[in-house]
Amino acid sequence: MSPCGKVASNNVNRPIIGVIVRQHVDEIAILWNVRQGLLTSGAVALRHLGRFDRRLAAHQDGCVTAAHAGLRFLTERMIDPTPASLFAAMLIALEMRTRDRIFDCLSIAEAVGEGKTGIISACGWVERDLLIGVGHDLLTAASPFLQRIGLSVCRVHVTDPGTAMTVALSSGSAFVRAEALRTAGALGRDDVVSMFSATREDDRVCRFWAAWAAVLLGNRSATDTLANEVATVGPEHARAFTLALQALPVDASHSMLESMARNPKHVASLIQGSGVVGDPTYIPWLIGLMSDDGTARLAGEAFSLITGADLALLDLERKPPETLESVPNDDPNDSGVDMDSDDGLPWPDVKKIETWWTANSGRFQKGTRYFVGKAVTREHCIDVLKNGYQRQRILAAHYLCLLEPGTPLFNTSAPAWRQQKQLAQMK
Repeated sequence: MSPCGKVASNNVNRPIIGVIVRQHVDEIAILWNVRQGLLTSGAVALRHLGRFDRRLAAHQDGCVTAAHAGLRFLTERMIDPTPASLFAAMLIALEMRTRDRIFDCLSIAEAVGEGKTGIISACGWVERDLLIGVGHDLLTAASPFLQRIGLSVCRVHVTDPGTAMTVALSSGSAFVRAEALRTAGALGRDDVVSMFSATREDDRVCRFWAAWAAVLLGNRSATDTLANEVATVGPEHARAFTLALQALPVDASHSMLESMARNPKHVASLIQGSGVVGDPTYIPWLIGLMSDDGTARLAGEAFSLITGADLALLDLERKPPETLESVPNDDPNDSGVDMDSDDGLPWPDVKKIETWWTANSGRFQKGTRYFVGKAVTREHCIDVLKNGYQRQRILAAHYLCLLEPGTPLFNTSAPAWRQQKQLAQMK
């Protein structure tokens, strides 16, 4: 069961009401879909995620209470499987320890080829003891797909896969190697760093994850590979972009943004990148962008990322315009722009922000990196993980690794109660 609720033992003899069980099943999938968006939101903090996670856990408990009736309804959803329905089915199968159903879910996910995210998310949601035995079978499976799931489960639970890691790093499957590289970086396995040189990888995705892991593990020379990845189109673009800017010195980060500024399609990435670089030199430019409805909210977020000023809390926001315009980019192949990246962000009030900046600019030195208003330190990053918004928290988790190579990457996607427990133990 989830830590958010327990099923009373006297419930087992109560009649199962089908319509209610179906509602629990549907709500788990719906809420998971919504949660995926919240995990990378610039307006969602851990406290908000906690309230949402309790809702999901309540429906989870309802399905477990219904026992096999819940599993039956979940099985019905597998006629047309989606990542969300696979999350729900795998979650309840794990909670009920029904091994056959667990591997049925895995088989379906492998067959449809699009359910990996839901399966990994379900494994990451449940407590680690429910994965005893399952994890080992995944890591030692003949199927590369199942091996990847096993490595991902170790990554999201920050659990060392042991010798399975070195075996996977030498796998003939590029997909397995890529997942092993990502897992090694996330777990802080600096002892295997010599096994994954980005320059030796022929596969582009493996080359990216080798560089990503190497940078987190302290090899800043691999940042060049990440910077090169920024120019490509693909799902790794955003990860490469932000981590490269975090790892590079401020001057080198400026150069990276200057090279991108030649392409007007990269305006959203430039705005977000300026916030990641953290140099207050960008503040006047960002304030100017706040007058344009298409860039206002992203500019406000970047302003907050540098200065630490919470626009909503400090009443530095304005009412939204009656008509909204998206960031000026119509290129569907430009992965650097997420058209929903400013959803939920406050609308900055230019005059109020100019007044605030005039009063506070003396605290900031040009050419220096600031992160949510302060220097990048371990203590500050932990505070951001506790109180910041998700996009800030993701950056804070990376900074902890960059500050102390070998530190496992904090999982900002884990259930909120697990994150809160871990943060309470961090100093």
